[in-house]
Amino acid sequence: MIMALNWKQVEKISKALGDSNRLKILQHISKKGGCGQCSEIQDVIDLTQPSISHHIKILVEAGLIEAEKEGRHHKYNLNEQLVKEYTNAVNALKSS
Repeated sequence: MIMALNWKQVEKISKALGDSNRLKILQHISKKGGCGQCSEIQDVIDLTQPSISHHIKILVEAGLIEAEKEGRHHKYNLNEQLVKEYTNAVNALKSS
């Protein structure tokens, strides 16, 4: 599936990536094979649950992760296709 990001999408993703806590969340999910549980994230990042939820919401709104509910627990999947498209868009700046 090929999707070309517009500059507004690139901007939104860039803003979401502009916080070290969100980068840590993405790194954790990536290290777990692209899928992480909310409770695991709280163990990795020293933030309160409401703060983690805020950061997760921003990542979901940017499309970087997708939320999935399993019973009472939430699972987050890395949107690898979007990450690839974002990387391609940023790399295209080199040749512009």
